[in-house]
Amino acid sequence: MTPAAPAAAPSSGPFSRFEWLVAGRYLRARRKDTFISVIAFLTLAGVAIGVMTLIVVMSVMNGFRAELLDKIIGLNGHFTAYPIESKFTDYDKVVSEIEVIPGVTHAIAYVEGQVLASGVSGESTGVYVRGMDLASIEKMPLLYNGNQLGGWDQWDTSGGVAVGSRLAQKLGVTIGDKITIVNVGGTMTPFGKAPQYRSFDVNVIFDVGMVEFDSFFLFMPMEDAQTYFKLYESELKPGAKQPGVMASDAEIDAAYQRIPQATAVDIFIDNPDRVDAMRTAIQQGISRPLILNDWQQRNETLFSALQVERVVMFVILSMIVVVAAFNIISSLVMLVKDKGADIAILRTMGATRGSIMRIFSITGTTIGFLGTLLGLVLGLLIAMNAETIRAWLSDVVGIRLFPPEVFFLSTLPSRINPNEVAAVVIMSLVLSFLATLYPSWRAAQYDPVEALRYE
Repeated sequence: MTPAAPAAAPSSGPFSRFEWLVAGRYLRARRKDTFISVIAFLTLAGVAIGVMTLIVVMSVMNGFRAELLDKIIGLNGHFTAYPIESKFTDYDKVVSEIEVIPGVTHAIAYVEGQVLASGVSGESTGVYVRGMDLASIEKMPLLYNGNQLGGWDQWDTSGGVAVGSRLAQKLGVTIGDKITIVNVGGTMTPFGKAPQYRSFDVNVIFDVGMVEFDSFFLFMPMEDAQTYFKLYESELKPGAKQPGVMASDAEIDAAYQRIPQATAVDIFIDNPDRVDAMRTAIQQGISRPLILNDWQQRNETLFSALQVERVVMFVILSMIVVVAAFNIISSLVMLVKDKGADIAILRTMGATRGSIMRIFSITGTTIGFLGTLLGLVLGLLIAMNAETIRAWLSDVVGIRLFPPEVFFLSTLPSRINPNEVAAVVIMSLVLSFLATLYPSWRAAQYDPVEALRYE
């Protein structure tokens, strides 16, 4: 009698249609598998929440860093050049020399000082006064296009000032109102230094979206600032005679000419990350010695803290995905226990250990894939509408979320980095796949005889 031929294996090769059909059947809920299906759904939700949270948090932190960098550098320059050895009376020449250096976009000379400002409300506060001419302001789009009220027309001869929106609100001033500034180290008298008072009309109210500048900066025309802070050198005019001891003020003014000075020069370059190379190029391209202070030195603590925070937040939030991966392990272990008889039958029908492993690996990986896809979609939607969601939540709960006084910015920024999103997705998929290996291996080790003994 001819012996019966062994049963043909239901699988024709790795990841065959048969393996996908069985894995899909295990993913679909049936009445008796409700508990396992709930566990699988919660596992999928855990993966989705982890991926979504990572994408949203990393996007917000990227946006926060980018906005801070744009706003800080937008008004302060990538380099600030200070004079040494002699007073900065040749700032126009230095600006011309710097602006022709390859890699430099523009340079701006300015006068700066600290004063006490007061308005019609009676409130007083310390402010930074920065004197700049209109040509320099036009080189700063963030400031030039940030005027809320008033305009920059006839700025150099207006005799007025520009104040930030928050400063104007605090002092209770608007366009046309007077603002008084007090320089405590003003005029020298026989009894010491006397405070210097002067009032200006408010011609411009600006809003650049950064609390520091909108709350504490006041701009005035360059010549007015040089006069107010007495930043000029007196030099005998060519051909003029030295006035006598008893000469009048008019005679002294006629004999001497004023040579204005600047406090510093802000230098803007086309690539903020090339500060080291540009430092050398600038120092070689100017005819007088200057101290160059770059934006990384000025904000080293802030941006280093942001970088550390980004790394720490990524590691901490990645734990959500890791926990979800452990949930995949637990749900698959429960599924393997529940499907012991099915595994035994498949083995007796000719399914190989590798086929059993692939079936359960496909099941677990599919949960991870669907969770990752859902988290990716939700994360991108939330990251793209972060400010709208923040404003809505603030209205709902009645609490101002992301207060600008603490975080420096007026809105919640978000900037999606495709590389980081791809890294999050790949990490989630890899962890989901790795989580399936042990339960799948355990399923493949099932002995059909032992599994069917008590069925």
